[in-house]
Amino acid sequence: MTGATPDQLAAYLARIGFVGDVRPDLETLTALHRAHVESIAWECIDCFLGRPTTRDPRAAFDKIVTGGRGGWCYEMNGLFGWMLEAIGFSVTRLAAGVMREQLGDNAIGNHLLLIVHLDRDYLADVGLGSGLVEPIPFAEGDYVQRHATFGLRPLADGRWRFHNQPDVLPPSFDFSPDVRDEALLEGACDWLQSDPGSPFRQNVVIQRYGPHGLDSLVGPALMRTNADGTERRELAEQADYAAALRDGFGLDPADATAIWARLG
Repeated sequence: MTGATPDQLAAYLARIGFVGDVRPDLETLTALHRAHVESIAWECIDCFLGRPTTRDPRAAFDKIVTGGRGGWCYEMNGLFGWMLEAIGFSVTRLAAGVMREQLGDNAIGNHLLLIVHLDRDYLADVGLGSGLVEPIPFAEGDYVQRHATFGLRPLADGRWRFHNQPDVLPPSFDFSPDVRDEALLEGACDWLQSDPGSPFRQNVVIQRYGPHGLDSLVGPALMRTNADGTERRELAEQADYAAALRDGFGLDPADATAIWARLG
């Protein structure tokens, strides 16, 4: 895979509203991570509607940067890692397992996670939707960002568990810094898109961090989670859903008709 060009990097920085010089340091990494999750919606619309996607970051660039869309973990973290490497960061891609605590080892590969190597290692994850706003050190502890508390703990089997903020899904994912298996990622990506049992085929989820908290659109339910808890409103009409896509998540409402038909 070829690296991103200077023009592609410039377009990405414009997409997330980043202004200023970029350097392979923690300050830049933190600012880029925060700008990404606040500017680009996590969404699985293509998977829900049966439209195939790939793990190629060049395809993610075309979709997210050029096309103004969002994406799921393989696209969001794939694109983010590609851009970080264009700046000069050293990045490792890991095959993580969302809800491995409940699903077992079959979950490994259903999430792409990034480790960024600086003076120490940092977890970077713009692809969970409800997860980190900024990178965190790869070290045991609790990390408070905005209203939320995230946790990172070692497990007895040598893996690590990331604990998401309370009262949102998914609750956790597990990973090992030694599991970088591209075949696991590829197989899970294919299964999640094609199998009727995949949660992404059964429901559509869209999330983005806004100035007032984490905004989520899960099926027809529009929610906002912040320090005061979670507010929930059921959308009753397709027009309401289309408006939420456009106004709440910066997405083209053109898919609203197809999504609403499946939700019905």
